[in-house]
Amino acid sequence: MDVQNISRIYFIGIGGIGMSALARYYHSRNATVSGYDKTPSALTQQMESSGIKIHYEDNVELLDKNAQLVVYTPAVPKDHRELNYYLNNSYTVIKRSVLLGEITKSTFNICIAGTHGKTTISIMVAHILRDSGFGCNAFLGGISANYDTNFWSSDNNVSVVEADEYDRSFLQLSPNLAVISAMDADHLDIYGTKENMEAAFIQFAERLRAGGILFINYTLPENKFSSIRHYRYSNSNDKANVFADNIKLSGGGYTFDVIASEWSVNNVRLNMGGLHNVENAVAAISIGHALNIKSEKIKKAVNDFKGVKRRFEYIIPPSPLGDSRGEAIFIDDYAHHPRELEALITGAKNLFPKKKCTVIFQPHLFSRTKDLADGFAKALSLADGEVMLLPIYPARELPIPGVTSNMIAGKMNKRQVTVCTKDECLKKIADTKNTIELLMTAGAGDIDQLVMPVKKILMSKK
Repeated sequence: MDVQNISRIYFIGIGGIGMSALARYYHSRNATVSGYDKTPSALTQQMESSGIKIHYEDNVELLDKNAQLVVYTPAVPKDHRELNYYLNNSYTVIKRSVLLGEITKSTFNICIAGTHGKTTISIMVAHILRDSGFGCNAFLGGISANYDTNFWSSDNNVSVVEADEYDRSFLQLSPNLAVISAMDADHLDIYGTKENMEAAFIQFAERLRAGGILFINYTLPENKFSSIRHYRYSNSNDKANVFADNIKLSGGGYTFDVIASEWSVNNVRLNMGGLHNVENAVAAISIGHALNIKSEKIKKAVNDFKGVKRRFEYIIPPSPLGDSRGEAIFIDDYAHHPRELEALITGAKNLFPKKKCTVIFQPHLFSRTKDLADGFAKALSLADGEVMLLPIYPARELPIPGVTSNMIAGKMNKRQVTVCTKDECLKKIADTKNTIELLMTAGAGDIDQLVMPVKKILMSKK
């Protein structure tokens, strides 16, 4: 099937971040786009307001029986009635990853992979290309704060793609330039072992087209990529091929230089918190340089970069008058892996060392909690204020006996940890709002529903 010329398409799980980017792609091409999702969200509401028809009941009477192509996400359960209707009635039905691979077969592809960091890097790369006038199509795994979307198109035949390792989806892609930011153990329900997961990343790297370039985080084992043309990047290690130097903290962000053996970009300003985001910026700037975008245009784009929704996002930013006035700072983040939590808490404490750090965390998936409970407990123990744990967000999974948020709480080396519901959490915030200095909400489930209520409570602080 010629996926470029589809005029009618149906998505099962249309509200997913990757699915919605593809739905928006076809909507931008004037196709008739519709779909199902389990629950309404800000994303589905945006799509509906643009003219995409969405329903929230698994009902074969509501699906599009004239669809030329049906797309589903692996998170959809196998007993889903709509999916089985299409499968049993000779429709063309494919996974999201297959469709993305087909769409990008004919474009110059910049693919960003990694167990964490990939969303920020991909959105930063896409922003640099858009802001500089280079131009790109963007299929992103998060919402750009600059443009309030996870998809945009361009006349330039270049695609920036977030390369998702879940279900080995990224093995459908054919990169010209690629980044691997991290290979920490995750999705062990799919891979079984960390070694199997790393093997999939190596397979992804080997999918580079002729003449392609790979950028890998300096912490990754270089010998695994020795047969591929690659450069190593770092936020501080001068043994890397490209690294950040002269890093200075100010105003909740950083100023730094990016140094490589044959080029440099000096006095870069990044208005995001977290040293891990300096590292992400080094990777994005390296891509920009590889595309021969002028340094001044790259610097301007990075300075203008407003970040990613739910990636070290300031809900209540630091006061421009400095750290001494006592206002609460509120940061929201998608962190759902121990390494991401560690980077979030460490980054915030480095930026605001005088403020006591309170964390609300919602574990995501029973299997991930079971596999990584020790890591979550260690990361959350870095907080020097109270830690509130919400119940596990199940997403696509059924409960596992004995696996609850108490598993994490019991492993933490601190007393100020409680497991509570969302309502109990809001009451606790209201009772202690005048003593909260630095608050973070973190998780990949529906914890974002707490962000505005928490902000309202903190803004009413006496």
